[in-house]
Amino acid sequence: MAAGRRRPLAGFLATVTVLGIGVVAVLGVVRWLDTRHPVPKAQVCTAIVDGTPWTLDPDQAQNAAVVAAVAVRRGLPAHAVTVALATTLQESSLRNLDYGDRDSLGLFQQRPSQGWGTQAEVMDPVFAAGTFYDRLVEVPDWETIDVTKAAQAVQRSAFADAYANHEGGARAFASALTGWSPAALTCTLPALTAESTAPAENLTARLGRDLGLAAGYVETGGVYAIDANSLTTADQADRIGWAVGQWAVAVANQVGVTSVQVDDLVWVRGQDGWQPAQAPLAAGYVQVTTG
Repeated sequence: MAAGRRRPLAGFLATVTVLGIGVVAVLGVVRWLDTRHPVPKAQVCTAIVDGTPWTLDPDQAQNAAVVAAVAVRRGLPAHAVTVALATTLQESSLRNLDYGDRDSLGLFQQRPSQGWGTQAEVMDPVFAAGTFYDRLVEVPDWETIDVTKAAQAVQRSAFADAYANHEGGARAFASALTGWSPAALTCTLPALTAESTAPAENLTARLGRDLGLAAGYVETGGVYAIDANSLTTADQADRIGWAVGQWAVAVANQVGVTSVQVDDLVWVRGQDGWQPAQAPLAAGYVQVTTG
């Protein structure tokens, strides 16, 4: 009887041993596959201001870049961008939506029936941001009142206090994209492939559309020089260089940018953060390389 009782245990142990070998074999195959096909890094753009990281995906970041660029082009302060970004984060999650409540459309969910423009105009991020700023600067004390009050005065939303939920991230990206926080914005993006490489004309067209600037061709290999000094006074050239440089990082995924240099730092696609450059650039100048 004792021997008869041992047989199930022996069989159980044999089964466990076989299963264990199988699990090890499967894990070995999975590990082998991982080395051949590593999981790609998440595509994300991060603004770190005062030690706190705030993130957007690349599509949100390039929309934030145009909203900020319109303000920079107009000479508006970073606070205007903070209000605008908090508004778009609440209204559309910083996406240029072709739908919304009733006839609301675009980044700001503006309504053509309420005098914000035609459907095509409110879907144009440059036009939409410009119209938002036109109304914002008419708000009494807009530069000093709370972000959520300034946004509500323009939008007249049913959720008047909701804009405050997005103030932290909006302020961080506004500070980076207006140049007040140098080397604060980076994007983790995949390497360019033959299929994903964008024509260099995409950079120059986007630069002209967003900032009204032109890029000068430097050399073969898609290297362009941008003189941003026309956007500001001479004593703010350092800041404006960083505004345009971090704009270029934020739109990198859409226009095929592979590196951006401002001052003595360079952002390179596929690397972490801003790294020392071989030689510094003059204040207010940005060098951009496209794939």
